[in-house]
Amino acid sequence: MATNNEYLEYVLDLLKEMPGITYKKMMGEYILYKDGIIFGGLYDNRFLIKKTPLGDEYGFKEAIPYPGGKAMLLVDIEDRGALIDVINKTLANLYK
Repeated sequence: MATNNEYLEYVLDLLKEMPGITYKKMMGEYILYKDGIIFGGLYDNRFLIKKTPLGDEYGFKEAIPYPGGKAMLLVDIEDRGALIDVINKTLANLYK
């Protein structure tokens, strides 16, 4: 099952206050970028971010984006401020 446009719009709306967010459609799913850096994606109407130590801090569950894919963290935050904080911390953890 591919991610539908309604879910994409929902997530983009949550992220609208965060400058530099872009996406690319790939095989029915969406890869998410912040200032050109991949931090996550939308897979089967699920918002996943790259796995970092952040998962322990927020209690995120692991999820596989597609068969054979590397484990990512399932984001279930609807609070814009908290979500932006999570993404910024994820990006900081990715490039330490």
